[in-house]
Amino acid sequence: MDLFLLLTIFMLAIFVGFEIITKVPPTLHTPLMSGSNAISGITIIGAIIVTSTQQTWWSTMLGFLAVVFATLNLVGGFLVTHRMLSMFKRKG
Repeated sequence: MDLFLLLTIFMLAIFVGFEIITKVPPTLHTPLMSGSNAISGITIIGAIIVTSTQQTWWSTMLGFLAVVFATLNLVGGFLVTHRMLSMFKRKG
């Protein structure tokens, strides 16, 4: 029953996240990306803490994967933000 509840919450989070992101106008994308980068930074810290406890093999592996994916998300977010902000610079 717990697994079914967790999978239901996960699927609802995917659906709600997709619906929210697709409704964001382009002018709000850069500020939201900055907030997303901050959340990814917090995720990296939490994943490092989980990985460092080394309670089980699975927690260590999942913590490592969380560090990798959150780092990719953080770097990608900064690259997208940098590219969007460079579009607003005056050409001189």
